[in-house]
Amino acid sequence: MAVLPIRIQGEPVLHAPAEPVTVFDDELRQLVADMYETMDAAPGVGLAAPQVGVGKRLFVYGWTDDDDIEHRGVAINPVLWITPTPTGEADDEEEIEGCLSFPGERFPLRRSPEAILQATDLDGEAFEVHAEGWLARIFQHEYDHLDGILYLDRLPRPFDREWVKISKKRGWGVPEKAWQPGVDDLEA
Repeated sequence: MAVLPIRIQGEPVLHAPAEPVTVFDDELRQLVADMYETMDAAPGVGLAAPQVGVGKRLFVYGWTDDDDIEHRGVAINPVLWITPTPTGEADDEEEIEGCLSFPGERFPLRRSPEAILQATDLDGEAFEVHAEGWLARIFQHEYDHLDGILYLDRLPRPFDREWVKISKKRGWGVPEKAWQPGVDDLEA
């Protein structure tokens, strides 16, 4: 396994829809193993293939809830169903979100409180997960990556302008920017 470089906002693969996975082989298994290692090293709770430069529709996730239950898996060619997103402003503490492709920053964002994830696993077997709260948020965040959407694209004012300023200041927003978990001093 290897820790892969994580692409930073502005890299074209992050801003384009990913292609479906059609081959379930050892190369895919290696990619997934490397993605888990990269996510854990970052550290993060989810990582989509476009974030490591692979334009394929898959993501990994790993999060332990308040009851010490670990939610960990890979979603290949997922479909995501969500309940309506509540109206109003996001809570600055409860609805704060970060992204490994925009490391070091967090912004409040409203997300649907419930989601149903339908996908296949590494063996091509279909599965379904009903999620609430943070797990539903993780699924929505990672699923967006597969459609070329960063959570930054969903931010309301004034945060929509704040992230642009940060990106310009750091020289991001252009191709070929990445960071290496465990090497670079950047964390989401």
